[in-house]
Amino acid sequence: MSTADKHSPKNIRHLDAEEIKAFFAERGEPSFRATQVHEWLWKKSAHSFDEMSNLPKASREALKERFFISALGAETSQVSLDGTIKNAFLLHDGMRVEGVLIPADKRMTACISSQVGCSLECKFCATGRLKRERNLDADEIYDEVVFIQKQALEKYNTPLTNIVYMGMGEPLLNYANVLESVEKITSPDGLNMASKRITVSTAGVAKMIKKLGDDNVKFNLALSLHAATNEKRNLIMDINQSNPLEEVAEALKYFYKKTKNRITYEYIVFNNFNDSPEDVYHLAEYCKVVPSKVNLIEYNPIGKSEFEQTEPEKLKMFINYLKSRNVIVNVRKSRGKDIDAACGQLANKIKEVSLG
Repeated sequence: MSTADKHSPKNIRHLDAEEIKAFFAERGEPSFRATQVHEWLWKKSAHSFDEMSNLPKASREALKERFFISALGAETSQVSLDGTIKNAFLLHDGMRVEGVLIPADKRMTACISSQVGCSLECKFCATGRLKRERNLDADEIYDEVVFIQKQALEKYNTPLTNIVYMGMGEPLLNYANVLESVEKITSPDGLNMASKRITVSTAGVAKMIKKLGDDNVKFNLALSLHAATNEKRNLIMDINQSNPLEEVAEALKYFYKKTKNRITYEYIVFNNFNDSPEDVYHLAEYCKVVPSKVNLIEYNPIGKSEFEQTEPEKLKMFINYLKSRNVIVNVRKSRGKDIDAACGQLANKIKEVSLG
């Protein structure tokens, strides 16, 4: 490595504590300076070295010469009639992702993205119509949470209670960065949020579900199921071709054995596709795989689409049947549908609207 490469500015949030200590040691400064910097970066969410007021000015200037802090910012924010706020985040390379603040009576939830675009091409999802451009770094995912947390406090005077990795992208195809972001969000030296308040959603990457078990993660896992037979799931989720339900079931069993964490199945109920008595029977049977619960989700339109929301009577039939089989079931009402911030709608369209 050339001297120029060695000393070209680096994103300091990509360094670990030992590397930051080495920087201060090279300058003949005490190692506790690294602890101070770490606290500013991850506990106080500083986005400039000038904010690090307990460091000598000379140290701050030296940091500026060698490092930078790549901060994420909101390009636009839209407010739904129901209070949901969708943010279009501008990344350092000009790319964009979306993150949503979802206020409710007892919850304040951040729905965050893990990739720019998505490679899975699920037929009912707007993000699936985009190609995957790149993974988000751990610090970019962390910044989404920091921004939405601040937004929740400013607009609703309420801190975040929950974080869901259900925005753009497949989290388990950005495994290392997602787990590092969770660590920074939950660490006492970071945002100190409870792991049990975090849910990571996957379309069903069996190998990585097992890896979550091996890593003994503490957060919740949700599976975007949407059909409980391979025949139907193949039609709407291409990932099922390489990760059929039987393989996903074995991975979930392994995950549960390792973590003892109950699985959440997400199931969008589509009219005349997956809303028949036979469909709910197969769903109830799949719930036997591991201790689980079901979130029934309203379908949200994404422009030209073959899908429609199911009829109320069919949804009621689903609820009653699942309850009769002792399955825990919740119905998730759409939030932010009028600004395309609801489930499956992210990246559908961005309007130039500010919070004011």
